[in-house]
Amino acid sequence: MQTPISSMRNLGPAVERECTRAGIASAEDLRELGAHEAYRRMLLSGTQAHFIGYYVLHMALQGRPWNDCKGKEKDDLRQAFDALKAEVAGHKDRAPAGIDRILDEIGVIARR
Repeated sequence: MQTPISSMRNLGPAVERECTRAGIASAEDLRELGAHEAYRRMLLSGTQAHFIGYYVLHMALQGRPWNDCKGKEKDDLRQAFDALKAEVAGHKDRAPAGIDRILDEIGVIARR
């Protein structure tokens, strides 16, 4: 039996919908992936990047109140979040592999 994501502390239906869209179906899946990887998948599936959402996910997986993140821990999470955002932005900017070949085949781009 899978546990709903929204049953976890700090996580409600909106986060559960974003996780589902990213292919994360249960609290067990979320725990197995960890907060960083889960958030990466959420960003790649279209979730708007927001630092609070990132650290709330970390707090939820630790069973802590969302506003318990402070000081150095919060600074460290901010650095990890910024790096993740940059990584995902770089990934989204790249065309899917083989797209030039396909566009060329159907006549969308000029032949080289």
